[in-house]
Amino acid sequence: MIITDTHTHLYSEAFDSERDDMIQRAINAGVTRFFIPAIDSQYTPAMLQLEKDYPENIFLMMGLHPTSVKENYMEELAHVEDMLATRPFYAVGEIGIDLYWDKSTLEIQKKAFKRQIQLAKKYKLPIVIHCREAFDEIFEVLESEKSDDLFGIFHCFTGTKEQAHRAISFNMKLGIGGVVTFKNGKIDQFINEIDLNHIVLETDSPYLAPKPYRGKRNESSYIVKVLDKLSELYNIPKERIAEITTQNSHKIFKV
Repeated sequence: MIITDTHTHLYSEAFDSERDDMIQRAINAGVTRFFIPAIDSQYTPAMLQLEKDYPENIFLMMGLHPTSVKENYMEELAHVEDMLATRPFYAVGEIGIDLYWDKSTLEIQKKAFKRQIQLAKKYKLPIVIHCREAFDEIFEVLESEKSDDLFGIFHCFTGTKEQAHRAISFNMKLGIGGVVTFKNGKIDQFINEIDLNHIVLETDSPYLAPKPYRGKRNESSYIVKVLDKLSELYNIPKERIAEITTQNSHKIFKV
């Protein structure tokens, strides 16, 4: 059984004390493909080191996270552009809009999001979207950039069924992680009405650990708990869900 974690911050300081052991636990659990989202330029060296250490398992993205869109965002976008021009990446991400922490940066978040979508199109790459309390704003930008070459993943999807279908209409897969195991997560109430061809698995580790680890540090091996929950909700063997969702990740990342 090959499991793909389409979104995991393996370079996070939360793993500094046992990164290799944590990655090995995930590999032992069947997770052999790790897609690594960018945050901002300070994390680029750690991401490149991860790829060097695990060349068969690590697949890097490049982008500017919306919570890192601040006064120097043009410099950060220049770093993204330089990196994309220098070497291959598998996606532009994670990018998007986050209004949970700071609403005052909305306008520059929109500009950064739009610019990075355009970069993804230039390099024929998928985008990986971060959306927090910003569905309307995200959809507004996606509508303005809608085209056949716009595609990717709506990372950590936590919206309604209607928002799920709208995301899918923009050629997005839904990234499903630990939230599906939460009692108040709500997506468990309708996710089995969404065709599995639109779903990919993720952990967003070290964040959003699934039950029974909720509130603790997440790690990629815990993706099996997400798989178990989806198997229960869809009434399909977890091996089949792992197969379908990994195939979906192939289609998005082209690897």
